[in-house]
Amino acid sequence: MKNTTKATLVALSATFALAALPLHAQEAVVGAPNAEALFKSKDAKLNRNKQAAYHIMKELLECNFWNDAGKYLTNQYIQHNPNAKSGLEGVVYYFTQVAKRTPAASCPEKLTTKIVSVVAEGDYVVVITPRMYKDPKDPTKDYYTSWFDQWRFVDGKADEHWDGALKSN
Repeated sequence: MKNTTKATLVALSATFALAALPLHAQEAVVGAPNAEALFKSKDAKLNRNKQAAYHIMKELLECNFWNDAGKYLTNQYIQHNPNAKSGLEGVVYYFTQVAKRTPAASCPEKLTTKIVSVVAEGDYVVVITPRMYKDPKDPTKDYYTSWFDQWRFVDGKADEHWDGALKSN
């Protein structure tokens, strides 16, 4: 093979390899510097709902105080996560028996889960959190994405929930 042909093949290979790379390095999804402030609103109804979402995030999802779930969730709590049943009992069962979450010895004064944003409109509150996973194509690398939880509130308690969960095994 001539040197020019070899050089051309090397150049083409390098071009194709570079073309396969993403145009930009992925930016990490990070939490806001003051998550507590995101759960407050000057509007009384939005503030009540944001505060309920805060307690769901902190007491239930972070500290696993599922015995207190009735303070924040209605009895008929509609669950759109395909892994948990609807109803207060169904979601408590999922977290305590299926996911095997055990209560923390104590709950921190402030939420430690990183929060990207909290958006409230009417009866709805959406909380976005950062997530980091192992790259399925290269488990030595991580990638970043966002997770969302959305609740619809009735009288200050979550009555319906959506998230991005897929069926688990």
